[in-house]
Amino acid sequence: MKALCWEGVNKIAVERVPDPQILNDQDAILKVTLTTTCGSDLHLINGFVPTMQAGDVMGHEFMGEIVEVGPGVRRRKVGERVVVTSFIGCGRCWYCTHDLWSLCDNTNPNWDLEQTALGFESGGVFGYSHAMGGFKGSHSEYIRIPFADYGTFPVPDGVGDLDALYASDAAPTGWMGAHLGGVKPGDVVAVWGAGGVGQMAARAAQILGADQVIVIDRLPERLAMAERYMDTETIDYSRTDVQAELRERTGGRGPDVCIEAVGMEATTAPDGQYAYAMVKQRLRMPKERPTALREAIYACRKGGSVFVLGVFGGMVDNFPLGVLMNKGLTVSGAQQHGQRYVPMLLKRMASGELSTRHLATHEMPLDEAPRGYDLFKHKKDGCVRVAFRPHA
Repeated sequence: MKALCWEGVNKIAVERVPDPQILNDQDAILKVTLTTTCGSDLHLINGFVPTMQAGDVMGHEFMGEIVEVGPGVRRRKVGERVVVTSFIGCGRCWYCTHDLWSLCDNTNPNWDLEQTALGFESGGVFGYSHAMGGFKGSHSEYIRIPFADYGTFPVPDGVGDLDALYASDAAPTGWMGAHLGGVKPGDVVAVWGAGGVGQMAARAAQILGADQVIVIDRLPERLAMAERYMDTETIDYSRTDVQAELRERTGGRGPDVCIEAVGMEATTAPDGQYAYAMVKQRLRMPKERPTALREAIYACRKGGSVFVLGVFGGMVDNFPLGVLMNKGLTVSGAQQHGQRYVPMLLKRMASGELSTRHLATHEMPLDEAPRGYDLFKHKKDGCVRVAFRPHA
């Protein structure tokens, strides 16, 4: 079958790879209908995620049709249209039973790699390095789904494929940021990043009752999309002082909840700290660029909450710990606990309360995936997300 493979830093290619097979009795095989680019994929392409190997199949946000199930699968059947969560959960360990699905104890066969690097192990992830399990990704015609009873969710008849696609990762990740960030009715919420996850975090904050939602980015097409589809306020950080702007819009206090939806390769208005961070990261020194997170901590009101949705994988410096402590902030973060949110999100999509199809600014066959990632990475042609159709 065809699949998009990582071949080295800044090298990806569509290749022929073996078809997936049922390996365990709780597996299913999915015919991939749609799979999409995600900002965290760029960390792989740019070489900032270790343990990638040439030939690894990329992709983790997807939906499709079940074409085969193992003898232990009880809840799914052949022919169902389903959306699949990016993190794999066993459904039985302590973490899964406490709705902390991305922390599953049983789905990362390479747990020792993460244990050595970080001191703990996460659950497995589709298409996201050998440290995260070494699972084949979704940028392919077919994919094996371990623990299919717990990671696949039937799509309601009234929900189109392009909406269901983003129920895989962007929508549950964004919702988690607003939910676990503690958004309450009447809150002022600021979201750093107007990509798919940032927009979904903004929409979740609105549904949870926030009075004011402000999205921060520099790309005009993304800011326009947040205004049009999410009905949020926006700030272009390249044109104004974000800290001063947020204070002015919040009566001098700052947002109640700040959500960082950017991650380890954040950009910001040029200054000495940003230039310093860029040099270190290009030299592959063990540092990441927490510029958006740092800004969120400075901006948040005293006693407020900061939630980290953007992907980080290692160490950062220039972290304002003293600000965090002395302002009395609550700071938390997580990889997405998708199984906790996907059924609810699909219901909201079916009712018309939540729509995500606008995120797919570009659609193309899988054969064109390298071009799609070039558009996505370099923000060409107003690209926010690219949806690939493997069987087109």
